[in-house]
This record gives sequence, C-alpha cells and structure tokens, in this order.
Amino acid sequence: MRGKTFEPAKDIPDLSGKVILVTGGNAGLGQETVLQLAAHHPSKIYLAARTASKAEAAIAEIKKTVPDAPIEHLPLDLTSFSSIRSAADTFNRVSPRLDILINNAGIMATPYSLTKEGYEIQFGTNHMGHALLTKLLLPTLLKTAEEPNSDVRIVNLSSMGHMMAPKKGLIFDQAALEKEGTWARYGQSKLANILFSRELAQHYPTIKSVAVHPGVILTNLYDDFQTNAFARFAFWILKTIGPFIPGLLLPNVQAGAKNSLWAATAPKADVKSGAYYQPIGILKPGSKFAQNDGLAKKLWEYTETELQKHGE
Repeated sequence: MRGKTFEPAKDIPDLSGKVILVTGGNAGLGQETVLQLAAHHPSKIYLAARTASKAEAAIAEIKKTVPDAPIEHLPLDLTSFSSIRSAADTFNRVSPRLDILINNAGIMATPYSLTKEGYEIQFGTNHMGHALLTKLLLPTLLKTAEEPNSDVRIVNLSSMGHMMAPKKGLIFDQAALEKEGTWARYGQSKLANILFSRELAQHYPTIKSVAVHPGVILTNLYDDFQTNAFARFAFWILKTIGPFIPGLLLPNVQAGAKNSLWAATAPKADVKSGAYYQPIGILKPGSKFAQNDGLAKKLWEYTETELQKHGE
C-alpha cells in the first residue's frame, strides 16, 4: 500500500474557475480536504455540514492558513431527505456549475437506529443520503461536463471496511439489519459506496466517478467504538501490526486526505472511472461483492426505487 507520491501543496493543479462541494467538511478528513483544495484558487468551495457553528469554526480555522479561501457553509443533514433536498436546491440556485463533488461525510460503527426515512443509520447516511444528494446535483454536474475541457469528478469515500459487509453482501431489508453486527452494517454501507460509484460511471460516462479508501488513522474517533470484545480486539490488532505494514496505518488526517485529493485532482488519464482506490492511487478490485456487477445493478435499482417512493 505504498502507492503514488502525492503532495497536495505541489501536486494539486490550479483550480481557478472550479466549484467544489465537500460533505462533512467541518472536521477531520473533510476539513483537511477543504483546506488543501482552498489553497489552489477554486472559484468556490461549499462546505456541507449539519451544524452551522462547527462549519463556521472549521472555515475560520482554514482561513488562518488560506485567508482568502472562498468557502461557504451549505447546511446539510444526510439523515433527512428534506434537508438534502433543501441543500441541493440552495446549491443549484446559487451555482451554475459543479466540477468536483466529494461525498466525504460518514458515520462508523454506530448502534442500530433509523434515519428519518426509515433506513439503518449507517446505510442511510453513508449511502442513501449521498445517493440522493448526488442525484439532485447531477443536472449541474452534467451541464458542467458539457463544457469544453471539462473535468467533472465525483469522489465517494468508502473503506477497506467494506470487506466486513454481511455474508450476503447487501441486505436491503432495513429491519433485518438490526440482527447484523455493528461492523457488518458499517461494511454494508461502505460496500454500497463502491458499487454506487461503479454504477454512476456506467450511467454517466461524462463524469469520472470513483470510490476511495482514505487509510486507517488511529485517532480518538476510535475510542467510542471499543464497546464490545470484537471492537477492542480489532483495535488492538491495528495498533499491534500496523507499524509493520507500510501504508496500513496513516499518521494523521493530512495523510488520510491525500487519496481523496488525488482522486479529485490527479491528471484525468491517471484516474479510472468506476474504480476503487486505496492510498494513494492504488487500483484495487475490492471484495468479491465489490466486483459483482449484478449486485451493483441491484443496489442501483433499489436506490432509485426508494428515492422515487419519497418523491425524488
């Protein structure tokens, strides 16, 4: 997992004229992603986040490094279709273009609960919420892609954790997911990110759509997950063997954001649409389910049907 050499300061090209939207840009990998992109002169970056105070704090922190960063908070709650619709409507009203969409936000290993529309919270947030947001932004993305010399990209943050998906790969019965383990539910949501990226590439070839694994970063975020024996064991394994496997563990969010930044800005020919990349820029097939065309199509059809049920 050594991957490509990629240093954002010198390898991200000039982004003049480009409009970017990053979900979950108020903390961690998302904030670092916004910071690095802002340093390369985009026309506008929309930082999509649920809590205004956290978003404004992140913007203020970024502007300490990039004082003229053109960042604007876009209110967004991925667990609520009405909030997603409002965010997309706001964006489409104020911006005539969208060059880069980074679906970065996500939750991990949370107890079973449901979103406002009745989806298991991890699947609903990590997949369904981003799927709806992407769908509502597609007209603007496609319009931008029609312009000469365009380079429109969608980057979906997945994870090696997709390999922990249920034995059947995907379970669409949201109530039945309660019987699955916390990490299996997380794995399902991350598998969905990969499969959705593949289908986006098939349905919209003028847009480059990819899924990325950011790497494993052992921050305090993991402390909340050590509530059962399996989680504690997995955490111990990572800390024990990680230092001996180059690239398995990353030291900080600066390193963790690089794969997303590479996928969003590397030369067009270097990034394959519909692919899944591990850090940095390493093309990987993913699990057997991640390679399953039939499952990808089934997820696409399920997602479309569900969104239509809610009038989307």
